[in-house]
Amino acid sequence: MAVLNNVIISGGGTGGHIHPALAIADEIKRRNPQANIRFVGALGRMEMDKVPAAGYNIDGLWISGIDRSLTSTRNLSFPFKLVSSLWKARRLLRAHRPQAVVGVGGFASGPLLDQAVRKGIPTLIQEQNSFPGITNRLLANRVDRICAGLPGLDRWFPKERIVHTGNPLRAHVCALAEGQDAAPTEALAHWELSQDLPVVFVMGGSLGAQSMNEAVKAILGKQPRQSERGYQFLWQCGARYETECQAWLKAHPCDGVVCSGFIDRMDWAYQAATLIASRAGAMSIAELALVGKPAILVPSPHVAEDHQTHNARSLTELGGALLLPDNQVREQLGSQLTSLLKDPESCARMGSAMTQAARPQAAAAVVDELESLVS
Repeated sequence: MAVLNNVIISGGGTGGHIHPALAIADEIKRRNPQANIRFVGALGRMEMDKVPAAGYNIDGLWISGIDRSLTSTRNLSFPFKLVSSLWKARRLLRAHRPQAVVGVGGFASGPLLDQAVRKGIPTLIQEQNSFPGITNRLLANRVDRICAGLPGLDRWFPKERIVHTGNPLRAHVCALAEGQDAAPTEALAHWELSQDLPVVFVMGGSLGAQSMNEAVKAILGKQPRQSERGYQFLWQCGARYETECQAWLKAHPCDGVVCSGFIDRMDWAYQAATLIASRAGAMSIAELALVGKPAILVPSPHVAEDHQTHNARSLTELGGALLLPDNQVREQLGSQLTSLLKDPESCARMGSAMTQAARPQAAAAVVDELESLVS
């Protein structure tokens, strides 16, 4: 296998794209600490902050998607953004001369991989979902390799180019499956949570979920005291809802609640949790399988082809999770949480079933494919 010395990874827009990209970069660095890895993202998107915070350099392209409303005036600037991004992508490839280019989906992947293909640079895309995004669908027939996070992508991509690797996760999350995680007491102390009551971890994805936030508020409105609920909340409300949710908590005093817009130490959040209520994005599915905790999955209704419901079924069919439709979450989340927490035997069975879907070696599998392309 070739040694990877110089790689560019492109894409972003959500944590579901950024986290696997960082996991791939970390695995390359683990194998070759001297490797030069650069990221390319979209200006104004969350990768421009999250990637440097993880210790990697990133360049930004002036690019965005097309508004689904074709009459939107925002679409008028798209041709100019595309030309600008293609030009800058070509310039970055010329300046850094990477051995390979990886795309993880998102706006920035398109221009960079397009130009890499044109220059004959080995290319690989990593698709996290059961229903691929438009960028990866457009690139699928041109790139050299497609690493699939979930099965069933052969109806979208050339079957001969697909390798089922699973979705890459960062090492501190993978450590949970290896018994190397922090002690529960340390994780609880990190969040200033009590050891005397169960913890429900609610996460609506990196951008948040209004319906899940409303469900938590509904529960807290009826049971503000943790002694009434019988459990504590660790509540990831999403960065765009953080100000609103913190203001709500200030106006409605509760105890046993930790609220944060974005959680970087997901390993400690998972370790602290007794039960998890989550969106069913591909990376959330991969992490939940790895940590082996019972879950209530609430698929987002705002995604193409309802792909989060398809993602969720990969765990519900194993018996590791319950599926709760988004339009029922406000009314039913509280009762489902209480019912599960009163049945520890069912929770234990669900946690055990979860681990059947775990793929802790996914990042290594993707980098193996990348090395084989370069060699």
